[in-house]
Amino acid sequence: MNTRKQFYSILFILSVLVIVGWNATSNNTEPYTYLFGDSLPDAPELAARGDFGVGVRTIKLINKNQLDILNIKNGEAPIYDRPITVEVWYPAVIPDDSKEIESYTQVLGRNGDPNRPLKPFTFKGRALRDAEIVISKEKYPLIILSHGYVGSRFLFTYLSENLASKGYVVVSIDHTDSTYKDAANFTSTLVNRSLDQLFVLNEIARLSDLSNNGFLSGRVNTSQTGLVGYSMGGYGGLNTCGAGYSSKAIGFYKTATGGNTALDGRTMDSEAYKNFTDSRIKAFVALAPWGMANEVWDAKGLAGLKTPTFLVSGSEDDISMYENGVKVIYEGVVNSDRYLLTYINARHNVAPNPPADATMASGLDINEYLRYADSVWDMRRINNINQHFITAFFGIHLKNQDFESYLDLDQNASSGNWKGFKPRTSIGMELRHKSPN
Repeated sequence: MNTRKQFYSILFILSVLVIVGWNATSNNTEPYTYLFGDSLPDAPELAARGDFGVGVRTIKLINKNQLDILNIKNGEAPIYDRPITVEVWYPAVIPDDSKEIESYTQVLGRNGDPNRPLKPFTFKGRALRDAEIVISKEKYPLIILSHGYVGSRFLFTYLSENLASKGYVVVSIDHTDSTYKDAANFTSTLVNRSLDQLFVLNEIARLSDLSNNGFLSGRVNTSQTGLVGYSMGGYGGLNTCGAGYSSKAIGFYKTATGGNTALDGRTMDSEAYKNFTDSRIKAFVALAPWGMANEVWDAKGLAGLKTPTFLVSGSEDDISMYENGVKVIYEGVVNSDRYLLTYINARHNVAPNPPADATMASGLDINEYLRYADSVWDMRRINNINQHFITAFFGIHLKNQDFESYLDLDQNASSGNWKGFKPRTSIGMELRHKSPN
């Protein structure tokens, strides 16, 4: 073969390879795009999504005949019907012609702050709006999510979607008077946080009853319920699960409201409080729970909590505090089988989604970004680790899964690879564990 023929033969082969490569590329699906909750390459084992597709729906509820804490006069609160909006994620059928993608709407800013006006923004997650729930012989355990002050029901979609994919019905609450959109006097949050949590539990039980015709009818096992509370959600969750408030907490509230007695029935000395806790809640995750540094509980109150509890905190939390805050709770809930996961050098944000692009726009108040970010930790990494440990914890207590070995670890992550963590990635954390007295 002469040189010219060799040249054209090579040119022909290269042309074919280019065409094949082009066709292969053009036939591929869209390139991968990270969405909140996705597993990073160094994500621990149990952070991976489960086998179910995920559906999502919005439900609006009304809690009738509640105390209107915002309109107290002379220490007395009028009665009103309290609106509660929840978002529900659940195992779902994803049709072949549908994308398991949902666009959630959140807001920048904060109600009542002229320097931080409300401005909607969107971010995407992996769920399908109003998808059909998967019919199963076994009912799905319930998990309730309770945000901080201020927050929203979309604050931790990375966790709600992940748990729904593993066979849970997950319900996240918009706590009225406590969201970015409607933030109001803190006294409403002090009273209503636990009440909202229990109301939502009762409402999901009602909606899952066979007498109802909704999509949850016959699908939810509310006798196997897990509760997740972040910051003020953790404050409320502790009380919901048995930690009665201290006399100092009651005194502070009365001073702030001109003598209102709404919290009087939520102390360890109250007869009414003995019937307040709910045995359907089998496990509690408290993410940076607020209150201990303000002496909201005393030793007697903390001892009242008997629900298995998984606490999560940053060692430099400057909102709920660590040494005189979350760590004191861990030591004080002596009748609970409890864990404390500590992110070394992290601050308060050990629970939210990562910051969306909208929070990084030029000219914004830095708190729009710091609402979601940590200045030391990658929030995507925290999200994955939370998914891993919360999956193990709820799997043990709500599904009787054999996940104990994922929690039976050396206290210091750096002492060796924790089970489920990839080589060289178990670092920067501590996990403490104590059994009930």
